[in-house]
Amino acid sequence: MAPLITNIYTADPSAHVFEGRVYIYPSHDRETDIQFNDNGDQYDMADYHVFSTESLDPAAPVVDHGVVLKTEDIPWVSKQLWAPDAATKNGKYYLYFPARDKEGIFRIGVAVGDRPEGPFTPDPEPIKGSYSIDPATFVDDNGEAYLYFGGLWGGQLQCYQKGHNVFDASWQGPKEPTGEGVPSLGARVGKLTEDMRQFAEEVRDIVILAPETGEPILADDHDRRFFEAAWMHKYNGKYYFSYSTGDTHYLAYGIGDSPYGPFTYGGRILEPVLGWTTHHSIVEFQGRWWLFHHDCELSKGVDHLRSVKVKEIFYDKDGKIVTEKPE
Repeated sequence: MAPLITNIYTADPSAHVFEGRVYIYPSHDRETDIQFNDNGDQYDMADYHVFSTESLDPAAPVVDHGVVLKTEDIPWVSKQLWAPDAATKNGKYYLYFPARDKEGIFRIGVAVGDRPEGPFTPDPEPIKGSYSIDPATFVDDNGEAYLYFGGLWGGQLQCYQKGHNVFDASWQGPKEPTGEGVPSLGARVGKLTEDMRQFAEEVRDIVILAPETGEPILADDHDRRFFEAAWMHKYNGKYYFSYSTGDTHYLAYGIGDSPYGPFTYGGRILEPVLGWTTHHSIVEFQGRWWLFHHDCELSKGVDHLRSVKVKEIFYDKDGKIVTEKPE
């Protein structure tokens, strides 16, 4: 499978259908001399491009709309514009992005534009009460909008075990809870205000349940526990929360009856790819369902130089996601 975008390195693709086209909001990977480490310092991204296409046929051209936001445009940011997402509501388009603030703590910002391809003007401060990485927005059928976020290790989610606004620096680095019976840390979700720029409520924890027990997945269950890369989509009235398992390199998902969860673990969507990270989005386009993801094949295995790809996915009669079309 060839990369969708080859003119620059791209990763963490958030895909949406706006105005009849697929728009892709990825990270923009770049060369760096920073050595690889488990804190993710080598992922030193400094701007965002937006891409779009009118067809997912492999021969269809993908338009690079150029740089739509960069580090120096955002007053509160020090570095590392990591995986973004976008949403539309009330005729405006919103770009959500994580970055380190001047103290080195990840926050989530929002930038607003009139078109899906930008340009986007960032708010001067991050979203109040935001932290960690990997924002993903979901606008439900009733117009209510939600922001999902969180990532372990370099993403700092494990630093907030004492409360949503209490940063414990002693947990920084490649750390997470462990031990017999200890539940895993969940992603976070908060409903957004009508103008899409702040949380309308206290942020909540996402719980993923093990189907065999009905209890939360445990911290030491690295094949199934949430690590980063939250995504939400809806199919046949059910809510599908998908995510990366990080150090085991799977894309997995759970199904629930509410955008808040809980979500019962449903299985894997993607096995490990070439490269450490795996990050995705799921979107319906022209009556078919598509998984956008990335790997490091174009860079011949350089972990921080990734390329976006897309493949079709399907659902079986029980609503489970499958990678081959059911008979």
